[in-house]
Amino acid sequence: MAAIQLQDLTVCYHRHPAVHHVSGRFEAGSLTAVVGPNGAGKTTLLKAVAGLMRPESGRVDRSGSRDRVAYLPQQAEIDRTFPVRVQEMVELGLWQRLGAFGGVTVGQRRRAAGALAAVGLTGFERRSIASLSAGQFQRVLFARLLLQDASVLLLDEPFNAIDACTTADLLRVVARWHGEGRTVIAVLHDLDQVRAHFPRTLLMARTTVDWGATEQVLRAENLFRARQMAEAWDDTAVRCDREPAA
Repeated sequence: MAAIQLQDLTVCYHRHPAVHHVSGRFEAGSLTAVVGPNGAGKTTLLKAVAGLMRPESGRVDRSGSRDRVAYLPQQAEIDRTFPVRVQEMVELGLWQRLGAFGGVTVGQRRRAAGALAAVGLTGFERRSIASLSAGQFQRVLFARLLLQDASVLLLDEPFNAIDACTTADLLRVVARWHGEGRTVIAVLHDLDQVRAHFPRTLLMARTTVDWGATEQVLRAENLFRARQMAEAWDDTAVRCDREPAA
């Protein structure tokens, strides 16, 4: 059963495709890395799956996800100057249950404390998020995801610019999600990390280069082909007028 299905998906910036006629499916409970050259459309794909970007053509079918999708953006997209404490940041994971004016219950506060403990941040509850290191802040974002209790988790460069210890701890959280039968899709750059921890891979160069078992997708000829495709990109070209697949 597919948690997420892509049907001839094209997503554009200023009418130029960043994701180009991509079709395929993320099986329920799968653990998939999305890799490719810079500008390959990886982040755009995740945003389209999350419902944050509208397709130019094709569609994203999320019916297999029970509409429980959680998205972790890159840290650079988050304003850490806003005066928020760690506890409050984590409790934002309860937003869909609480609404704009709902109060956090004692039980939910315990769950937030448990989420912080799971990522190694017990005792950080009253710290400002602005005072945290990059690795500590990423732990906070993972704790917030734990509270969202989503069936599909979309992670955009979750281990970028953080220390090895934090990466190892958060990879264990990802393995826990996978063990619970959740669907995890992560944009990654470290191919050794992908080979070690992610059984399935989507290799993109705006369109699909290959998609399947990691050891098959990350073959040298596929990686070479993706680089060749990236070198041929022309962002000043006219808009693609290829007809969608029937």
